[in-house]
Amino acid sequence: MSSAPFLETSLPAPLDAIATPALLVELPRMESNIARMAEAYAAAGVALRPHVKTSKCWEVARRQLAAGAVGFTCSTPEEVDWLLGQGVPDLVWAHVPVGPAKVAFVVDAVARADRAGQRLAVALDSVAAGQPLSEAALRAGVRVPFVLEVNTGHGRAGAEPGKVPGRARELAALPGLLLRGVFTHEGHLSRYVGDRAGLERAGLGAGTLLASLADILRTEGHTMDIVSVGSTPGATSAPFAEGVTEARPGTYVYFDANQMRLGSAVLDQCALTVLGRVVSTERPGVVVTDAGIKAMSSDAIAAAGSVGLVCDVHGVPLADVEFSDANEEHGFLTGPGTAALKVGDLVRIVPNHACGTTNMFGTLHAVADGTVVERWAITARH
Repeated sequence: MSSAPFLETSLPAPLDAIATPALLVELPRMESNIARMAEAYAAAGVALRPHVKTSKCWEVARRQLAAGAVGFTCSTPEEVDWLLGQGVPDLVWAHVPVGPAKVAFVVDAVARADRAGQRLAVALDSVAAGQPLSEAALRAGVRVPFVLEVNTGHGRAGAEPGKVPGRARELAALPGLLLRGVFTHEGHLSRYVGDRAGLERAGLGAGTLLASLADILRTEGHTMDIVSVGSTPGATSAPFAEGVTEARPGTYVYFDANQMRLGSAVLDQCALTVLGRVVSTERPGVVVTDAGIKAMSSDAIAAAGSVGLVCDVHGVPLADVEFSDANEEHGFLTGPGTAALKVGDLVRIVPNHACGTTNMFGTLHAVADGTVVERWAITARH
C-alpha cells in the first residue's frame, strides 16, 4: 500500500505534506528499543534472533544486526529468500514447511545457504511433516537442519511436552534431517492483560520447561545448540530461564498498543504509527478518517474492541476518542473528544499489532523531530 510516485514529496518533509494513510517510524524510539533489548540479552549471555516479520525492512534489520543480533527468525519463504540474499548468516524459518512447493523451497534454500556459508533451519513438530522433507533432501544431496517446536502453553503448533523425547528420536532418525535444537512461541502470554506478574511467571515457566526438555534430549545424545524462546511479552522472562540459549522477540523493535496493554511497553517506546487524516464529519458523533482496515490490519489480540490508539499529530493521545470500527479505507472515531476534530486534521494511530500493520504497506517513512527524513522499502510482504 505504498504511495504512488505522483503522491510522493521530496524529503525532508513535514508530516502535513505526506499522502495519507502512511506508515511512520520514530527513529529515536526505534533505535532505543533495538539497543535496550540487545544490551539486556548480551549481559545475560542470551543470543538475540529477532523476528523480521515485524519490520520486513532492511534499514531496520541492519540496525538490529549492528546491535548484535545473531540472525533472524522468518515467517515466510519470501522472508527467507530475501535475507539469504542479504547475506544474513543464520536464519530460522519458524513455520512448518508442508506441501510440495514449500518442501522444494526449503531444500533449495538450504543448499543455497550451504554454498554461501550461511545457516538455515526450519521448524518441525511431526514425522508427517518431516518425512517428505527428508526424502526431498536426500534426493538433492543435502541435510535440512531443523528445530523441534514445542507447545509450552500457546496451543498452536508444536509437540506436546510429554511427546518431545519420542518425537525427537523419530525426526532425528530421518536421514535427510539434522536436529539443531528446540524452540517455542509463548504466545499464550497475550492472555495476561492486566496481570503482568502472572505473565512474567508464565513466561519464566515456558522457558524453564523448554530448557528442561532440552536437557532430557541431550542425555539421549541429541545436539541442542538452539534452545529458543520467542515473544515480546515474554522478552523479560522466558529468555532468562536457565538453559535458554536465544530469544526471538519481534514486536519490541516498534512495540504497539497491544504491548502497552500487556505492560511490555509505555507509549514513549511505541515507534510505529499510522498517519491518517480526517475526511468526513457528516455523521453526528462519528469522525471518519482515511485509515481503515487496509491501513491498520484487523489483528486485535488484546485490544478489547479498539482498532488502535488515536493520537494527535505530535503523538499525544486524544482524550475521549476511540477508534471503534473500520471499513477497508475508512476508520470510524467515536467519543466526546471527536467534537474537536475537523476535516483535514491529521491523526497518528498506534496500531494494535505492529507486525500485521507493517504487512499492509510497501513504504515506511522514517521520522525524526516531526519531519520525514527517509523512505524505506518494506520487503517480502504476502
